[in-house]
Amino acid sequence: MIEPFPFAQLPVAVFGLGRSGAAAARALGRAEAEVWAWDDDPARRAAAAEAGVPLVDLYACDWREPVSLVASPGVPLTHPAPHPVVAAARAAGCEVIGDIEVLARTMRDARYIGITGTNGKSTTTALAGHILALAGQTVEVGGNLGTPALSLEPLGIEGTYLLEMSSYQIDLTFSITFDVAALLNLSPDHLDRHGDFETYVAVKSRIFHRQTDPRVAVVGVDYEPSRRVFDALVAQADQRIVPISGRERVAGGVYVIDGVLHDDMEGKRVPALDLKEVATLPGEHNWQNAAAAYAVARAAGVDAPVAAACLRSFPGLAHRMELVAVIDGVRFVNDSKATNAEAAARALACYDAIYWIAGGRAKAGGIAALAPYFPRIRHAYLIGEAAKDFATALEGEVAYSITGELTAAVSLAAAEAKKEGCDNAVVLLSPACASFDQFSDFEARGAAFRELVDVLPGEREEVAIAAVSRGAVH
Repeated sequence: MIEPFPFAQLPVAVFGLGRSGAAAARALGRAEAEVWAWDDDPARRAAAAEAGVPLVDLYACDWREPVSLVASPGVPLTHPAPHPVVAAARAAGCEVIGDIEVLARTMRDARYIGITGTNGKSTTTALAGHILALAGQTVEVGGNLGTPALSLEPLGIEGTYLLEMSSYQIDLTFSITFDVAALLNLSPDHLDRHGDFETYVAVKSRIFHRQTDPRVAVVGVDYEPSRRVFDALVAQADQRIVPISGRERVAGGVYVIDGVLHDDMEGKRVPALDLKEVATLPGEHNWQNAAAAYAVARAAGVDAPVAAACLRSFPGLAHRMELVAVIDGVRFVNDSKATNAEAAARALACYDAIYWIAGGRAKAGGIAALAPYFPRIRHAYLIGEAAKDFATALEGEVAYSITGELTAAVSLAAAEAKKEGCDNAVVLLSPACASFDQFSDFEARGAAFRELVDVLPGEREEVAIAAVSRGAVH
């Protein structure tokens, strides 16, 4: 386990005791830092105290004493206003950092790979980790994907930390210069945190900060916002730049045409793999993910034939288009990680007879952008806070039922799909919403879906269950 020795014997505040914050508090304790931990949630404070984490009320402490505030990623830093704890720390000159910054200051000899983007970053991170591990490299995979940074194992000069980086985490990380950094795509998301889209783009682009040759930037060029970032990097000409695409040829990069992955990183345009043969990577969006993971692995020193072979055996990512069961010929797909409309669009594009479970806590823009996929939806089952607004958007276009909760939605969708007997019917949980109105996170929502499907009656076919979940890759 990581012991952040640079903080030994120093007072360090930790605010937010969720998964990453609790791991940070424990790690700092192992390093014999003087930990001041706090959370607005009394239940989390109680759990931390029971685990032996020292608690200090950060609303009433003397901020002249701590050298650092380690803030959990979800704590507002700027918009709509800094959290009061953040504001108090800054006013006293106390730096505000995240757990990945603590990792970077502690494990200074290791190599670092960072992957970000609005959508696809979890699948790409898991896939790149799968390739690197099978290729024999020493790699620890975590960050926004599952294992908190300070719960990873210590690595030396031969090791690599492969980190999924959310915009929140990039905002709190200053010391890492990534040896390989990937930006997959950009679309409006988390604007309540960043204020506007241009600020969000600027934060995401900082994953390439201070990169110089031979460090590598892998950039998706399928959509205009990330293509603009690519063009800016090319103009600066600081690092090696590898474009990737899921649908068109890109010179000097990795791209997919009609499902076939091509490697042009050395200017040879070599067909590497037919992705249509990889069942766990369906759809154009996953082809872009595969191109990115392949490019990352190649940039990290994996030979082309090895990278392609490793892609074939990818078991899939839990909660992202995860086939959890086939019952009476109906597929049940857990896409709980689709927390915005663009992510849900990627799933809707892959199926033709969809019994769609959607809703939760809505994000900006709602589901208007999903209109081109409405003809694929046989019936929608709407849950959570967004149910009425989603019903308004679907009115006259898609048959729907407001079910309120996931239990009723699964039961009704399963019954209707079986009754109608459509070819290739899919009951798809792809909510296009955050989960926090009814579940602690998207994983809990996906786990609930699995449990509900597990008890459905009917004849089942054997399916391969995704082995890569948050916290399951090291």
